[in-house]
Amino acid sequence: MRQITYCEAIREAIFQLMEENERVILIGQGVTSPWYVGDSCRGLLEYFGSQRVIDTPVSEGAITGTAIGAALAGLQPILVHPRMDFMYLAFDQIINQAANWHYMFGAKLNVPITIRGIINRGGEQGAQHSQDLHSIFAHIPGLKVVMPSTPYDAKGLLISSVRDRNPVLYIDDRWLYNVKGDVPEEVYEVPIGKGIIRKEGKDITIVGLGYMINEALSAAEILLKEGINAEVIDLRSVKLYDRDIVIESVKKTGKLLVLDGGWRTCSFSAEIVAEISEGAFHYFKAPPRRLTLPDIPAPASLKLEEHYYPKSKHITEAVLRLLKV
Repeated sequence: MRQITYCEAIREAIFQLMEENERVILIGQGVTSPWYVGDSCRGLLEYFGSQRVIDTPVSEGAITGTAIGAALAGLQPILVHPRMDFMYLAFDQIINQAANWHYMFGAKLNVPITIRGIINRGGEQGAQHSQDLHSIFAHIPGLKVVMPSTPYDAKGLLISSVRDRNPVLYIDDRWLYNVKGDVPEEVYEVPIGKGIIRKEGKDITIVGLGYMINEALSAAEILLKEGINAEVIDLRSVKLYDRDIVIESVKKTGKLLVLDGGWRTCSFSAEIVAEISEGAFHYFKAPPRRLTLPDIPAPASLKLEEHYYPKSKHITEAVLRLLKV
């Protein structure tokens, strides 16, 4: 098995999906521009042509409505929003329309659309270009939300998303684009809603998604030197998320730290803590804790970003505080 980057894994998934199924199309802002999407769509226009690779004007609502209409008509669009922040402009199309049609038509109609939202954290981009909105979309019935942390999952979850018969929000993070990992050349699926234990441990359960998983694994190595053996769980899916894998881990460790790359209030991490507390309350040996972004807009300063975005050192400190309770 060869190693490729997270970004290359996304490109390979799109290429293979479009090659095997002519109903799959790629549409969105900047799908032909590395400035927008890195190399994740490189060469697709030249290979598949402008009828199937459609670089659109900057109009999030119109683009999303068009892609949903194409899905209702029988195509399987991969819709790209190169900055997740501006998906706010497509809330009506995503939440009122795409998420509801299957239910409103009595399951006689499907909306097989994959909406790819790209997070652009850091780099002094400020409050309007750095947002991670997975918690907001997790609140919406009718949507599935996935968030891969490895190249293997980036490919497998994208394939599963496009093959799903209803709307899936696929969230990828530019901070992960250069991460390398083992990825099979063949087409394969990673099941939506199935988490994975990235590192086994017995002293504390650390749960997270996306870029936080790499930081958690780095923190776990540091903690081992302190004699603390942490278990790291990558949920991979936000909705539906793997509740059982977390409960089983908490039964073993008795302690839980949930990592979340979004804001604290009403966050996905709050949902996990609440639900795991309901399902495994008697196994807790200490109150569960969360590590999230603070409830303030993203700064446009590298120095402030060092304090704003949780990294391995912050995770290590949070674990040590929790274990002292």
